[in-house]
Amino acid sequence: MKKLNYLLAAACVVFTLTGCPEPTPESTKSDDGMNWQFKAKWTRGKDGVIRTTVPARPAGQKHVLELKTPKLDVVRVGFVGLGMRGPGAVDRFLAMKDVGLNVEIVALCDYVKERAEGQNNKLINKGLKPAAIYSGEDGYKALCERDDIDLVYIATDWNHHVPVALYAMEKGKHAAIEVPSAMSVQDCWDLINMSERTRKHCIQLENCCYDFFELNTLNMAKKGVFGEVIRGEGAYIHDLSDFWNYYWKKDANDKLGWRLEYNRTHRGDVYATHGLGPVCQVMDIHRGDRLTTLVAMDTDSFIGKQLVEKATGEKCTHFENGDHTTTLMRTAKGKVIEIQHNVMTPQPYNRKYQVTGTSGFANKYPVQGYAVQGKTSTIEGIPNHENLNAHGFLPADAQQALVQKYTHPLILEIGEKAKKVGGHGGMDFMMDYRMVYCLQNGLPMDMDVYDLAEWSCLAELGYISMSNGCAPVEVPDFTRGHWNDIQGYKMYKTEDTWY
Repeated sequence: MKKLNYLLAAACVVFTLTGCPEPTPESTKSDDGMNWQFKAKWTRGKDGVIRTTVPARPAGQKHVLELKTPKLDVVRVGFVGLGMRGPGAVDRFLAMKDVGLNVEIVALCDYVKERAEGQNNKLINKGLKPAAIYSGEDGYKALCERDDIDLVYIATDWNHHVPVALYAMEKGKHAAIEVPSAMSVQDCWDLINMSERTRKHCIQLENCCYDFFELNTLNMAKKGVFGEVIRGEGAYIHDLSDFWNYYWKKDANDKLGWRLEYNRTHRGDVYATHGLGPVCQVMDIHRGDRLTTLVAMDTDSFIGKQLVEKATGEKCTHFENGDHTTTLMRTAKGKVIEIQHNVMTPQPYNRKYQVTGTSGFANKYPVQGYAVQGKTSTIEGIPNHENLNAHGFLPADAQQALVQKYTHPLILEIGEKAKKVGGHGGMDFMMDYRMVYCLQNGLPMDMDVYDLAEWSCLAELGYISMSNGCAPVEVPDFTRGHWNDIQGYKMYKTEDTWY
């Protein structure tokens, strides 16, 4: 006990010196119901860096980088979760035949049976074979146990993402999971191990990687327009005041809904993937570079507490998730990524998406544009403006010509169709299209299970950082030694790559 007291005293000194608030008992313990999913074991090194335990790869298990699986003439899909995001996914899959892909919706599952039945009417109205209906707490298990399903598409609340995905892969299905796919570091390792053991794809449905500006910027980066990309920014800044009441509630006593409840009980960036995913692709994370260390900091909760009090009529004394969270990360190659999260304050929607290179710059929010050094004015097809420099965005005609020259091949392929089908302006359809295309052609996915882990782990790792005086925390090498095997991010088109 004396030794423990010395350690605690030393820890308090460290917290004081960092300049961050000393953690409260509520933010460092889980026995009060707070941060209950965060259980990673960690130690602090002499260098001050906190490191979580990296489990050894089980014997006989191999990595799934650029995993290829047998071609599927028809991708047979079962949907689990048909509340806010699931119905749109059903609509998009019904449009796949219009772009030459073969899919069959075999089964539909939701906790509430009527939701699944409502989506089934879409198939019936199109003259298609009705899907099997599953419901209730364990309905997903019966769906996954079918032998006529290749892919389980998971759009449940966050707490059910991992259980459904693990069961799907265990039963021989590929798993596609809405964001964030994993809610803890242990979730990340569980999904990685199951994907590696079963040799099944486990991907995160990160639609923002397929937005038009992000795709074009990715293509420019791969073609060297920005030089060496050294810094990226991303965010999810979205005032959810109009949405809180619409998140699923488990019963009449549930006044908050699952998402507000999760924010109430968990600190850290719990929704990092929209901002982080596109930046990691541009910066070749686990494809020649890797995230090594993060530091996180947040504001107190101001609006969060008010939301709880308004919903319950009771005083809220503690709300874990800060109104605004900032996470800084450094890579093995000495580059930096900044990610922000804010779903509370009234401000315009903003994912930031900013790419800084040695010879160019891209920015999406709040002003969309590109800035490049003068050499770009000599690129064929780009208007030649005198004194072109990176002190300001390209003039409109030059920017239009730049985008036209570097329009991403995926946009050229199905961009117009995607806009008509919809889903956040078409990016959702392009995401689903790419997943089905790769399954049908036996190609590596655009996003793998290691992307899923790296983009989702900010929640718990950020919590550890903030709860320990904003200390540096090591980002685990989720590839367990293979982050440098592949050089450069790739998207496959048949047996070739677009870059």
